[in-house]
Amino acid sequence: MTLQPGPDGKKRCFGNKPGQQLYADYHDFEWGQPQHDDRVLFEFLILEGAQAGLNWETILRKREGYRKAFHNFDPAKVAEMKDDELENLRQNPAIIRNRLKINSARSNARVFIKIQKEFGSFASYLWRFVDGQVINNQWQSLTDVPVTTPESDALAKDLKKRGMSFVGSTIMYAYMQAVGLVNDHVADCWCSTKG
Repeated sequence: MTLQPGPDGKKRCFGNKPGQQLYADYHDFEWGQPQHDDRVLFEFLILEGAQAGLNWETILRKREGYRKAFHNFDPAKVAEMKDDELENLRQNPAIIRNRLKINSARSNARVFIKIQKEFGSFASYLWRFVDGQVINNQWQSLTDVPVTTPESDALAKDLKKRGMSFVGSTIMYAYMQAVGLVNDHVADCWCSTKG
């Protein structure tokens, strides 16, 4: 399956349809970019968990709502959110109003902080799963890209053992793609050759 060019003539893994500029910008400037900033890593952990069962473009459109609802993705502030604050978010149309997903943000923040204390940073913990190096895949087509890998299996298993939720292997592989542990831009995507 070859990629179709978007309105600007660039071939992308996703975000090529008219009206998908937000999605295209995310693809071009964020997806697959190696992240070592714990706040950004926490942001994507919350967003990927919220995305479970939904379209990623939907989550991107609600990203600002999530920033406001979850204290600009400050793990310490999210970890301290009160029950009534979380319950009130179920009335907030700017986010996904699933109770389990909302509550998991707080419980995952608490585990996130414990990991930071144990490893010095969440980034130090996370990058161990790829031996500190980006996995640069050379997929020819989007149909070649896996939904899980041994690395995402290991990450999911460890995070679940530590008490996180919405961190299954498929979600964790999408997370690894989002924060650049894995580069899955396919061969004819313009980002696979940009330097």
